[in-house]
Amino acid sequence: MNCSHVLLKVDDLHQAVRDFRKLGFTVDYASAGRKARHAHIWFSSGPIVELLSTPPGASLMTVPLNLAFGRGAGARMTRWARAGEGFCDAAVLAGREELRRAGRVVNWKRTKPDGSTTAFAFTYPRNDRTPFLVTPYDPPQHPANVSHANGAERVSRVLVDVAPTERTEFDRLTAGGGDFELRDADATEIRAVVLPGLNRPLDPALLHGAVFLPC
Repeated sequence: MNCSHVLLKVDDLHQAVRDFRKLGFTVDYASAGRKARHAHIWFSSGPIVELLSTPPGASLMTVPLNLAFGRGAGARMTRWARAGEGFCDAAVLAGREELRRAGRVVNWKRTKPDGSTTAFAFTYPRNDRTPFLVTPYDPPQHPANVSHANGAERVSRVLVDVAPTERTEFDRLTAGGGDFELRDADATEIRAVVLPGLNRPLDPALLHGAVFLPC
C-alpha cells in the first residue's frame, strides 16, 4: 500500500502554519482556521504532510477514544497527544475491505474553509506503532497545480526506523509501496521525509521537529 500522509505533531497549529509558510511551503487549513486541528502541505500527487495538534486532555482519553473510534484508537491517539513535536504517524491508502479486516471502520466528513466537504473512512489497527489505514478522499483533494516557494515537488520517500516486533506488519502494509524506506532499529519512528526539489536550507527552528531531506 502507498502512503497517504505523514502526520507531524505540533503544539500550536496556527504558529506552525505561519512557520511552514515562512519556510516556503504552501499550507492549507483542513477546516475553518480558528478551530482547526489539522493543516495540509499538498503536492500534485502522492503523499502529503499533515500538521496535527491535539485538544487539551487528549492524553487521558484512552477509553473514550476506543469507544468513539475503535479499540485501536486509544493508544494511538493518546500517544500523539503525549508526544513532543515531530513526525508521529503515517497512514496508508486502502480500500474498505482492507479497512474492515484491520479493525473498526470509521466514516468521517470534513468541511473545508471554503465550505466544501470531503469524505473518507479510516481504521486504526490495534498495534499503534504501525501505520493506520485510510480511504482516498471523496472527492479527491490533490490540487491540480500546487507550488512551494522552496521548490519542494513531492514526498518521494518516508524513512522509517522499525522495531523487530513491528517489522512483519510494516512489511505487510507497505509491500509494494515505494513511498516507504524501512530500516531495522530498536524502536519504531519516522526518521525523515525526502522532498525532491528543495532549493534552500530549512531553518530547524521553524520545523517543529520535522526532518526534511533533499532528494
